[in-house]
Amino acid sequence: MKIPRIYIGITMKKDEIYKILVSLSKKKMSPDEAYTHLKDLPFKDMGFVKVDYHREMRMGLPETIFCKGKTVNQVLKIFQEMKKRTNIMATKADDEMIKVIKKKYPEAEVFPDAGIIFLGKYPKAVKAKVVVLTAGTSDIPVAMESVIVCKAMGVNVEFFFDVGVAGIHRLLKYKDKIQTADVIIVAAGMEGALPGVVAGLFGLPVVAVPTSVGYGASFSGIAPLLTMLNTCAPGVVVVNIDNGYGAGYFAGLTAKRGLK
Repeated sequence: MKIPRIYIGITMKKDEIYKILVSLSKKKMSPDEAYTHLKDLPFKDMGFVKVDYHREMRMGLPETIFCKGKTVNQVLKIFQEMKKRTNIMATKADDEMIKVIKKKYPEAEVFPDAGIIFLGKYPKAVKAKVVVLTAGTSDIPVAMESVIVCKAMGVNVEFFFDVGVAGIHRLLKYKDKIQTADVIIVAAGMEGALPGVVAGLFGLPVVAVPTSVGYGASFSGIAPLLTMLNTCAPGVVVVNIDNGYGAGYFAGLTAKRGLK
Protein backbone atom coordinates (compact mmCIF):
# COMPACT_ATOMS: atom_id res chain seq x y z
CA MET A 1 0.00 0.00 0.00
CA LYS A 2 1.31 3.41 -0.91
CA ILE A 3 1.60 5.68 2.11
CA PRO A 4 -0.23 9.00 1.56
CA ARG A 5 1.97 12.08 1.52
CA ILE A 6 1.76 13.30 5.10
CA TYR A 7 4.42 15.95 5.38
CA ILE A 8 3.36 19.28 3.97
CA GLY A 9 6.30 21.54 3.28
CA ILE A 10 9.01 20.64 5.76
CA THR A 11 7.43 20.60 9.20
CA MET A 12 5.12 18.26 11.08
CA LYS A 13 2.17 20.27 12.42
CA LYS A 14 -1.23 19.57 13.92
CA ASP A 15 -3.05 19.25 10.60
CA GLU A 16 -0.49 16.68 9.41
CA ILE A 17 -1.01 14.51 12.49
CA TYR A 18 -4.77 14.83 11.92
CA LYS A 19 -4.29 13.52 8.37
CA ILE A 20 -2.43 10.51 9.70
CA LEU A 21 -5.34 9.76 12.04
CA VAL A 22 -7.91 10.20 9.26
CA SER A 23 -5.93 7.90 6.95
CA LEU A 24 -5.74 5.34 9.75
CA SER A 25 -9.48 5.53 10.44
CA LYS A 26 -10.28 5.08 6.72
CA LYS A 27 -7.87 2.15 6.53
CA LYS A 28 -5.73 3.94 3.97
CA MET A 29 -2.81 3.46 6.33
CA SER A 30 -1.95 0.51 8.55
CA PRO A 31 -1.24 0.95 12.26
CA ASP A 32 2.40 0.06 11.55
CA GLU A 33 2.63 2.79 8.91
CA ALA A 34 1.05 5.34 11.22
CA TYR A 35 3.43 4.31 13.97
CA THR A 36 6.39 4.81 11.61
CA HIS A 37 5.31 8.43 11.10
CA LEU A 38 4.56 9.13 14.74
CA LYS A 39 7.18 7.13 16.61
CA ASP A 40 9.69 9.96 16.80
CA LEU A 41 7.20 12.26 18.51
CA PRO A 42 7.79 13.88 20.86
CA PHE A 43 11.51 13.36 20.24
CA LYS A 44 14.12 11.32 18.41
CA ASP A 45 16.67 9.70 20.73
CA MET A 46 20.09 9.74 19.05
CA GLY A 47 22.02 8.86 22.18
CA PHE A 48 24.07 12.04 22.54
CA VAL A 49 21.02 14.20 21.76
CA LYS A 50 17.25 13.95 21.82
CA VAL A 51 15.85 15.94 18.90
CA ASP A 52 12.58 17.55 19.99
CA TYR A 53 10.28 17.41 16.95
CA HIS A 54 7.29 18.24 19.12
CA ARG A 55 8.66 21.68 19.98
CA GLU A 56 7.23 23.49 16.96
CA MET A 57 3.73 22.30 17.86
CA ARG A 58 4.17 23.47 21.45
CA MET A 59 6.12 26.65 20.90
CA GLY A 60 5.78 27.77 17.28
CA LEU A 61 9.48 27.36 16.43
CA PRO A 62 11.52 24.20 15.80
CA GLU A 63 14.27 23.24 18.20
CA THR A 64 17.43 25.29 17.64
CA ILE A 65 20.92 23.83 17.79
CA PHE A 66 23.17 25.60 20.31
CA CYS A 67 26.56 24.73 18.81
CA LYS A 68 28.88 25.88 21.56
CA GLY A 69 30.18 22.82 23.41
CA LYS A 70 29.19 20.40 20.64
CA THR A 71 31.61 18.79 18.21
CA VAL A 72 31.41 19.37 14.47
CA ASN A 73 30.39 15.74 13.98
CA GLN A 74 27.57 16.03 16.52
CA VAL A 75 26.20 19.16 14.86
CA LEU A 76 26.38 17.53 11.43
CA LYS A 77 24.47 14.45 12.66
CA ILE A 78 21.77 16.66 14.17
CA PHE A 79 21.45 18.52 10.86
CA GLN A 80 21.11 15.24 8.98
CA GLU A 81 18.32 14.08 11.29
CA MET A 82 16.41 17.35 11.52
CA LYS A 83 16.51 18.02 7.78
CA LYS A 84 14.11 15.10 7.28
CA ARG A 85 11.26 17.04 8.83
CA THR A 86 11.90 20.58 9.83
CA ASN A 87 13.64 23.90 9.38
CA ILE A 88 16.98 24.09 11.15
CA MET A 89 18.59 27.00 12.94
CA ALA A 90 21.98 26.75 14.61
CA THR A 91 23.49 29.44 16.83
CA LYS A 92 26.99 30.12 18.20
CA ALA A 93 28.59 28.04 15.43
CA ASP A 94 32.31 28.46 14.92
CA ASP A 95 34.04 28.83 11.55
CA GLU A 96 34.79 25.13 11.23
CA MET A 97 31.17 24.13 11.83
CA ILE A 98 29.94 26.69 9.33
CA LYS A 99 32.41 25.46 6.72
CA VAL A 100 31.41 21.80 7.15
CA ILE A 101 27.65 22.48 7.13
CA LYS A 102 27.92 24.79 4.11
CA LYS A 103 29.88 22.12 2.20
CA LYS A 104 27.29 19.45 3.04
CA TYR A 105 24.31 21.75 2.50
CA PRO A 106 25.20 24.51 -0.01
CA GLU A 107 21.65 25.82 0.19
CA ALA A 108 22.08 26.74 3.86
CA GLU A 109 22.02 30.43 4.74
CA VAL A 110 25.03 31.31 6.87
CA PHE A 111 26.05 34.37 8.86
CA PRO A 112 29.69 33.69 9.76
CA ASP A 113 30.21 36.82 11.88
CA ALA A 114 27.13 35.96 13.94
CA GLY A 115 27.72 32.20 14.07
CA ILE A 116 24.27 31.47 12.66
CA ILE A 117 23.18 28.82 10.16
CA PHE A 118 19.65 28.52 8.77
CA LEU A 119 18.52 25.63 6.57
CA GLY A 120 14.98 25.43 5.27
CA LYS A 121 12.26 27.77 4.12
CA TYR A 122 10.99 30.77 5.99
CA PRO A 123 7.22 30.65 6.51
CA LYS A 124 5.02 33.25 4.91
CA ALA A 125 5.15 36.33 7.11
CA VAL A 126 2.09 37.45 9.04
CA LYS A 127 1.22 41.08 9.78
CA ALA A 128 3.16 41.14 13.04
CA LYS A 129 6.35 43.22 12.94
CA VAL A 130 9.48 43.41 15.07
CA VAL A 131 12.13 46.11 14.76
CA VAL A 132 15.67 45.23 15.82
CA LEU A 133 18.11 47.96 16.86
CA THR A 134 21.73 47.87 17.91
CA ALA A 135 23.68 50.48 19.80
CA GLY A 136 26.84 49.75 17.80
CA THR A 137 28.21 47.71 14.94
CA SER A 138 29.83 45.28 17.40
CA ASP A 139 26.36 44.31 18.66
CA ILE A 140 25.22 43.10 15.23
CA PRO A 141 26.20 39.41 15.68
CA VAL A 142 23.88 39.09 18.68
CA ALA A 143 21.12 41.11 17.00
CA MET A 144 21.22 38.85 13.93
CA GLU A 145 20.08 35.94 16.09
CA SER A 146 16.92 37.93 16.79
CA VAL A 147 16.44 38.78 13.12
CA ILE A 148 16.65 35.16 11.94
CA VAL A 149 14.46 33.85 14.75
CA CYS A 150 11.71 36.34 13.88
CA LYS A 151 11.89 35.38 10.21
CA ALA A 152 11.73 31.70 11.15
CA MET A 153 8.58 32.43 13.17
CA GLY A 154 6.90 34.13 10.22
CA VAL A 155 7.21 37.61 11.72
CA ASN A 156 8.18 40.62 9.64
CA VAL A 157 11.43 42.10 10.87
CA GLU A 158 13.24 45.33 10.08
CA PHE A 159 16.60 46.31 11.55
CA PHE A 160 18.61 49.47 12.05
CA PHE A 161 22.16 49.07 13.29
CA ASP A 162 24.59 51.45 15.00
CA VAL A 163 22.05 53.92 16.40
CA GLY A 164 23.37 54.20 19.97
CA VAL A 165 23.32 57.05 22.44
CA ALA A 166 26.75 58.36 21.39
CA GLY A 167 24.91 59.80 18.39
CA ILE A 168 21.22 59.71 19.29
CA HIS A 169 20.27 61.69 16.18
CA ARG A 170 20.93 58.49 14.22
CA LEU A 171 18.09 56.76 16.08
CA LEU A 172 15.66 59.61 15.55
CA LYS A 173 16.12 59.42 11.80
CA TYR A 174 14.22 56.11 11.83
CA LYS A 175 11.52 57.00 14.36
CA ASP A 176 8.64 56.78 11.86
CA LYS A 177 9.62 53.25 10.84
CA ILE A 178 10.28 52.17 14.42
CA GLN A 179 6.80 53.28 15.43
CA THR A 180 5.25 50.76 13.02
CA ALA A 181 6.61 47.85 15.09
CA ASP A 182 4.63 45.69 17.49
CA VAL A 183 7.76 44.98 19.53
CA ILE A 184 11.27 46.48 19.55
CA ILE A 185 14.45 44.53 20.29
CA VAL A 186 17.50 46.54 21.38
CA ALA A 187 20.96 44.99 21.59
CA ALA A 188 23.58 47.07 23.38
CA GLY A 189 26.90 46.63 25.13
CA MET A 190 29.13 49.22 26.82
CA GLU A 191 26.88 50.96 29.40
CA GLY A 192 23.68 49.56 27.84
CA ALA A 193 21.66 52.77 27.88
CA LEU A 194 19.89 52.46 24.54
CA PRO A 195 16.92 50.23 25.55
CA GLY A 196 15.85 52.72 28.23
CA VAL A 197 16.07 55.59 25.76
CA VAL A 198 14.03 53.68 23.19
CA ALA A 199 11.39 52.75 25.77
CA GLY A 200 11.13 56.41 26.75
CA LEU A 201 10.58 57.49 23.16
CA PHE A 202 8.15 54.85 21.91
CA GLY A 203 5.09 53.41 23.62
CA LEU A 204 5.97 49.87 22.57
CA PRO A 205 7.28 46.75 24.33
CA VAL A 206 11.08 46.72 24.36
CA VAL A 207 13.18 43.58 24.69
CA ALA A 208 16.66 44.54 25.88
CA VAL A 209 19.66 42.36 25.03
CA PRO A 210 22.90 43.13 26.89
CA THR A 211 25.94 42.15 24.83
CA SER A 212 29.43 41.28 25.99
CA VAL A 213 30.85 44.22 24.05
CA GLY A 214 32.80 46.88 25.91
CA TYR A 215 35.89 47.84 27.85
CA GLY A 216 37.00 46.24 31.12
CA ALA A 217 34.45 47.93 33.36
CA SER A 218 31.60 46.52 31.29
CA PHE A 219 32.53 43.14 32.80
CA SER A 220 31.69 41.18 29.62
CA GLY A 221 28.09 42.32 29.59
CA ILE A 222 27.30 42.54 33.29
CA ALA A 223 27.37 46.36 33.31
CA PRO A 224 24.81 46.75 30.47
CA LEU A 225 22.73 43.96 32.01
CA LEU A 226 22.48 45.89 35.28
CA THR A 227 21.74 49.15 33.47
CA MET A 228 18.88 47.53 31.59
CA LEU A 229 17.47 45.90 34.71
CA ASN A 230 17.61 49.23 36.51
CA THR A 231 16.10 51.37 33.77
CA CYS A 232 13.45 53.81 34.94
CA ALA A 233 11.63 53.57 31.59
CA PRO A 234 8.61 51.25 31.78
CA GLY A 235 7.92 48.55 29.23
CA VAL A 236 11.40 46.97 29.15
CA VAL A 237 12.10 43.27 29.64
CA VAL A 238 15.68 41.99 29.73
CA VAL A 239 17.12 38.71 28.48
CA ASN A 240 20.49 37.20 29.30
CA ILE A 241 23.83 38.45 28.01
CA ASP A 242 24.26 37.82 24.24
CA ASN A 243 20.91 36.02 24.10
CA GLY A 244 19.65 37.37 20.79
CA TYR A 245 17.88 34.08 20.21
CA GLY A 246 15.77 34.41 23.36
CA ALA A 247 14.97 38.04 22.56
CA GLY A 248 13.83 37.13 19.05
CA TYR A 249 11.59 34.35 20.30
CA PHE A 250 10.00 36.48 23.02
CA ALA A 251 9.45 39.37 20.63
CA GLY A 252 8.03 37.08 17.95
CA LEU A 253 5.58 35.49 20.37
CA THR A 254 4.50 38.86 21.71
CA ALA A 255 4.03 40.35 18.26
CA LYS A 256 1.99 37.39 17.02
CA ARG A 257 -0.22 37.35 20.10
CA GLY A 258 -1.59 40.71 19.03
CA LEU A 259 -3.09 39.06 15.95
CA LYS A 260 -5.31 36.72 17.98
